[in-house]
Amino acid sequence: MPDRYLRAEDIVNRVVEAIGFITFHPDPMIETLLQNCLLKEKKELPRDVIHTIISNIQLSPDCGIPLCQDTGSLVVFAELGSALSLEEDLSSTLNEAMAIAQKKFFLRASLLSDPLFARNNTGNNTPVTLHLSQVPGDQLKLLMAQKGGGAENMSRLKMFNPSANDQDIAEFVVETVKRAGAKACPPLVVGLGIGGNFETCALLAKRALFDPLNSPNPAEFYARMEQELLEKINATEIGAQGMGGVSTCLAVKIRTAECHIASLPVAVNLQCHAHRHIEISI
Repeated sequence: MPDRYLRAEDIVNRVVEAIGFITFHPDPMIETLLQNCLLKEKKELPRDVIHTIISNIQLSPDCGIPLCQDTGSLVVFAELGSALSLEEDLSSTLNEAMAIAQKKFFLRASLLSDPLFARNNTGNNTPVTLHLSQVPGDQLKLLMAQKGGGAENMSRLKMFNPSANDQDIAEFVVETVKRAGAKACPPLVVGLGIGGNFETCALLAKRALFDPLNSPNPAEFYARMEQELLEKINATEIGAQGMGGVSTCLAVKIRTAECHIASLPVAVNLQCHAHRHIEISI
């Protein structure tokens, strides 16, 4: 028997509150990193763009206007404790919360029921994209992000030959950023997934975007790779919103997984400066 029972209403209330928060607040490190960009940026136009982005971050909660007009699709990584029982299935509960939040916070409806032919809008930003895993304990941990379409569209995946090295992967990442140009709304946060298989490397890249921006990878060689990639990306001088300068990327985050001896899958998931995510435990 489960040790704890969690009502759907309790989950809905917490999720609606969390969606409301990230609608008006990016990752808490974003403004600090943008201020650091101003210290390095010499060109007037990109400096003006960065000032505008910072002003937008500061005005959004005060004005009650979403941080970005693309209020995105809600992506949730959920860790469900094995000693916890839910009143309803989690997917339905999250969709209920999203529908409430969409009306409450006047979020742009961005989800389609059919991707190719009808392309009818669901009207309430559902369904939520849910990645569910079971863990020990009696808690429900939810990592949630509003993922906009502009940056997501410029993400890429490549099945490398297993003989590839870190420089080959670096070239692929930099090429991905160059191909994106201004379309992904730089300055960017870059999530990089290495290993796993075809689908899990993409999940690794997406999950990496939830990692703290001010903490390097715990493995020294991947921490060094993160820093080297950050420098290479900023050397492209695409700059803030494509206006040139040295502020193309704010951080690179890497996650890895075991993989088959014949494989080396790599995925790059781009995220714009409106980096909206939160972690809650219920």
